[in-house]
Amino acid sequence: MVDYHMTGGGGGGGGSGGGYMTQDGRYMEQEEDWDRDLLLDPAWEKQQRKTFTAWCNSHLRKAGTQIENIDEDFRDGLKLMLLLEVISGERLPKPERGKMRVHKINNVNKALDFIASKGVKLVSIGAEEIVDGNAKMTLGMIWTIILRFAIQDISVEETSAKEGLLLWCQRKTAPYKNVNVQNFHISWKDGLAFNALIHRHRPELIEYDKLRKDDPVTNLNNAFEVAEKYLDIPKMLDAEDIVGTLRPDEKAIMTYVSCFYHAFSGAQKAETAANRICKVLAVNQENEHLMEDYERLASDLLEWIRRTIPWLEDRQPEKTMHDMQQKLEDFRDYRRVHKPPKVQEKCQLEINFNTLQTKLRLSNRPAFMPSEGKMVSDINNGWQHLEHAEKGFEEWFLNEMRRLERLEHLGLKFRQKSLIHEAWTDGKEAMLTQKDYETATLAEIKALLRKHEAFESDLAAHQDRVEQIAAIAQELNELDYYDSPSVNARCQKICDQWDVLGSLTHGRRESLEQTEKHLEAIDQLYLEYAKRAAPFNNWMEGAMEDLQDMFIVHTIEEIEGLIAAHEQFKSTLPDADREREAILDIQSQAQKIADYNHIKLASGNPYTSVTPQTINSKWEKVEQLVPKRDNALKGEQDKQQSNERLRLQFATQANVVGPWIQSKMEEIGRIAIELHGTLEDQMNHLKQYEQGVINYKPNIDKLEQQHQLIQEALIFDNKHTNYTMEHIRVGSEHLLTTIARTINEVENQILTRDAKGISQEQMHEFRTSFNHFDKDHTGALGPEEFKACLISLGYDVENDRQGDAEFHRIMASVDPNNSGSVTFQAFIDFMSRETTDTDTADQVISSFKVLAGDKNYITAAELRRELPPDQAEYCISRMAPYHGPDTVPGALDYMSFSTALYGESDL
Repeated sequence: MVDYHMTGGGGGGGGSGGGYMTQDGRYMEQEEDWDRDLLLDPAWEKQQRKTFTAWCNSHLRKAGTQIENIDEDFRDGLKLMLLLEVISGERLPKPERGKMRVHKINNVNKALDFIASKGVKLVSIGAEEIVDGNAKMTLGMIWTIILRFAIQDISVEETSAKEGLLLWCQRKTAPYKNVNVQNFHISWKDGLAFNALIHRHRPELIEYDKLRKDDPVTNLNNAFEVAEKYLDIPKMLDAEDIVGTLRPDEKAIMTYVSCFYHAFSGAQKAETAANRICKVLAVNQENEHLMEDYERLASDLLEWIRRTIPWLEDRQPEKTMHDMQQKLEDFRDYRRVHKPPKVQEKCQLEINFNTLQTKLRLSNRPAFMPSEGKMVSDINNGWQHLEHAEKGFEEWFLNEMRRLERLEHLGLKFRQKSLIHEAWTDGKEAMLTQKDYETATLAEIKALLRKHEAFESDLAAHQDRVEQIAAIAQELNELDYYDSPSVNARCQKICDQWDVLGSLTHGRRESLEQTEKHLEAIDQLYLEYAKRAAPFNNWMEGAMEDLQDMFIVHTIEEIEGLIAAHEQFKSTLPDADREREAILDIQSQAQKIADYNHIKLASGNPYTSVTPQTINSKWEKVEQLVPKRDNALKGEQDKQQSNERLRLQFATQANVVGPWIQSKMEEIGRIAIELHGTLEDQMNHLKQYEQGVINYKPNIDKLEQQHQLIQEALIFDNKHTNYTMEHIRVGSEHLLTTIARTINEVENQILTRDAKGISQEQMHEFRTSFNHFDKDHTGALGPEEFKACLISLGYDVENDRQGDAEFHRIMASVDPNNSGSVTFQAFIDFMSRETTDTDTADQVISSFKVLAGDKNYITAAELRRELPPDQAEYCISRMAPYHGPDTVPGALDYMSFSTALYGESDL
């Protein structure tokens, strides 16, 4: 126990001097440098009595009591113990209620023991002197209490107690004229310093410009009355005593001034608390606006995707090339006009989402969880569905164009071959059903038989054409030709007629063979003519058919193949011409024999209907068709050469643009990992890089124009390049998106740096450490890489039980989704949490508690008084009613509201 008894004599010469020892061993002198003679000055003692009595009563009235005589009312120790309980907020031991001297000494000792427990070592002050009513000792004890509970805890810029209080007064009164606070005695005699303190904090209470330095009594009384009336600071000094004393009592002045400090420091705490709440609420309101914007943009984009996909999946085929060309125009309009803005919206939506999550993470708010179906992953899935539908539509369209082109070609070929066949079969049934052999001579019968053999040869030659017609009709049906019914009907008619011709031919042969045994041999020359003329005639008909046959090619090699085949055909013409002349020579020989023998020949060859005029006519037709075929093939060759130039032109540009995009993708990957300089320098570099990519877009637009020419020319492949326009489009869009995401990552790093107070050197150190351990340059660290990085930064995560547990705890915070990797943003967030401080729910609750005057609830009136109107109404609309035991009507629960701001409970 501390000895409170006198160590230096009786009670007459101690005054209110002395001192005490703090817990750290520092001895706080109680103004030992003052003039010892002045300690006995009655004026100072009077000032101390009045000031200390008023100070004690300002606290005792909270307990419903007060003192009248400071050296008498504390003698039994009861009110002294009560005073200490009020100013400390703690309970002292139960006092003794006896009236004997020993009871009083014990009570005073309990009070002095409590003071000692607060780190104060009293010197020259004992319980007996207080009980005996020693005024000097009593004043010294009260001054010790004032120093410990009212002045010691004052701290201003690394100064405390008296020096801190003096510095606070100097700072607050510095702007005021005629005020120069250098001490706690004569600097306050004119009263202007008291008025300046009040005016600084409550300017509406003091008209400072009307005060005069030469009227100190008026100044002092004005300050004392205003402080007592509006600040709840009791009047502890008399103006006349201060003015009438050469040097006012410093303890009295310090005691009174400390009341101003505590009165105004409470207002300052309330202002600080209000500012903290305003800051927190402003962040929350801004985040709510960002969430609403995300929801709206996500809904609009998803609705557009929902409307567009069914349109792209509508694969209803058209009947003609013209109708399909209209579909192509609609698809081009979608690609050029409608889709590009949506690509930008999708990219901006992802950037906004990442920025919002960064702001929420920096302000210790829970991560934003969009409405069901509006996650970034949902939008990406919808976009992939859109891209898949788009790709499917384009592939379907190209296949459909090929199909329609093939159908048109086959339809024209079917009609042409059908016309030729129908022309050939015209009259054949009548010829096969006539009964001319019944009245014919033997020679005529033989001629009819030979003629019939020639017809059978001709019939066999036409079998291939009929099979071709049937094959074309079948292919038209398989390709879903729109006019298939008429094609099938015509093909069926041809096949039925062909069957009839075969049956009639067989019947006529049997009739002729039955008659042949009654006839003589037919003239061999006519027979030879007929046999050679019929196949030659068929050859000429086939040649004319081939020369007039339609063709379709897609490459220069295919047209060159047709030209080679045509040249080979032309090389056979001299032999054919010799065969023609030989056939005509047979007819000429027969005529010569008849002329020579004076034989009158019947008109025409009895064995064949192919006359020399027919052969010559068809031969002339073949000779006319050959140059026409030459011109047609030459025109198609020119067209294919033009198409080849378009292919080469597109391939040349694509082989430049494609590698350029690929190189830029590799460069942006390296830039994202090897960023140098300040974050702002990195941002400027990335934006310049992005502008360079945007400036390159005319090359891609030029490629689009060339691609359009290729599509219009119906060119479907290009062997000169592996790049398609789809590859170029997707690569360009992916490049711009990657640059935008990298810029967004640097922006988020700037937000993190500014919000957490991270220096540029720290940010550079974080980046250097991360890149050092990112061996594969993927922009993310695996678990072992991340552990090595932590060890290099001084974290104890070695391979033991405690180190493993610490590492798993850190890994859970930087990789909550268990993806197995740590991104640079997650690494920055972790390091910023380790090196900086942020607002917490407990801090916000403490701030609200200050505004509520230490109550567990707050009222709407208090919120409107302390906070700006919009944020006060924001709190009132979201705070739940308070249901505690000491509630009042309209009480609001600020605790659950504060925790909800940080995601610890629901509003």
